[in-house]
This record gives sequence, structure tokens and C-alpha cells, in this order.
Amino acid sequence: MKNPMLEAVSLVLEKLLFISYFKFFSSGAPGEDKAGNTLYEISSFLRGDVLEVPRTHLTHYGIYLGDNRVAHMMPDILLALTDDKGLTQKVVSNKRLILGVIGRVASIRVDTVEDFAYGAEILVNHLDRSLKKKALLNEEVAQRAEKLLGITPYSLLWNNCEHFVTYCRFGTAISPQADKFCENVKIIIRDQRSVLASAVLGLASIFCLGLTSYTTLPAIFIPFFLWMAG
Repeated sequence: MKNPMLEAVSLVLEKLLFISYFKFFSSGAPGEDKAGNTLYEISSFLRGDVLEVPRTHLTHYGIYLGDNRVAHMMPDILLALTDDKGLTQKVVSNKRLILGVIGRVASIRVDTVEDFAYGAEILVNHLDRSLKKKALLNEEVAQRAEKLLGITPYSLLWNNCEHFVTYCRFGTAISPQADKFCENVKIIIRDQRSVLASAVLGLASIFCLGLTSYTTLPAIFIPFFLWMAG
């Protein structure tokens, strides 16, 4: 049986992480002209390499399959609306991506290096050094990625592009980015100033909106739960 409290906490964390994604989305989107102005040394990439695109707050990951093809997980709301591959195989736009995150639908798809990176710098196999894990053989990495191609559920915390890549590369699906985000949330919760801030906001909402159940209950329970969690 699922724990309602854990599900609620997970939902809140995902929404907070989603909010932090907005700046990532706005800093560059697939299909923009920027992608066509950047040249990549594709000949230096090996089949099975992990390609990483650092952005302002987050990093997008993919597996290089050779021949200018990259397998990567992309949220896409269009997958829930149509089976027309002619439409879904087009480069995912910003709106499709954001709505895909909200709808928790994605696909592990193949795009060109240019469409994958959309003009950003590409790092190669940086995860090997940052995680200090032994990678599988490159051919096995690529084959794992190819076997997973297709529609998949999406979750910012539990099943994102980093989970996909680390499973293919190391055999274990992990996401240091999501883990770091959760640790930062824990730090905020443990800071007693969060209790005071939530109490002040609660009182302000009561003052502005009146003494009602939808203002009073959050004003009481949110500071209480933060205090208990801290």
C-alpha cells in the first residue's frame, strides 16, 4: 500500500524541481536557430559515449549511437495526443517539452547531435569522472540505449534523462542532479527560518483573504510540519 504522506512529499518535490526547470527551458530550446550556428567535432565521439549539455541549472544527457545520432530521454506531451510519428519525430519544442514534464510522458528518441545540444557546449563522458564509477563497454552502453527506445513514463525525480544515461553507462539508474535538489530542500526544511517565513506568509494570507479554511489550515499545518521535520 502506498504511503499518502510520501506521495504528497514526492509530488511537492517534483513541482519544486519543475519550477527550477523553467530557467533551463528558457535558456535554449530545441529547434531554435542557435543550433545551426554551432559546429561539433562529431568525429571525436565514440559509439556509447555519454554526451552532456550543461545549462544554467541542469545538465541534459544522451548516449551517442554513431553516425551523428544521439539517444536521449525527452518529455513530450504530443506523445499522449497522437500516434503520428511524422509529428512526434520532429524536434521537440519548448511547449511540448514543458507540457510533457507536467503530463509525465516522454520518449527515448534519436536526434542529431545538433538537435540534441541546440547550440550548447558538449561534454563527453564527464559522468565517469564525477561519479567515479566504472563504465560498461561502449558497445554494451549503446545497445542498452537502443533497446530502450520508445515511449516511457517521465519523472523529474525518479525517471529523467540522467537516470536513462546512468543505467546505460553504469548499469544502475541514478540521478545526482535530483539527489542534490532533494538535499537542498532538506536544508531549507531544517532551517528554522523556514518555519518563521511560512508562519508569516500564512498570517499574511489570512489578513489579505480572510479567515477561511483554505487560508487558516495551511497557515497552521505548514509551519507545524516544517517545525516537526526540522
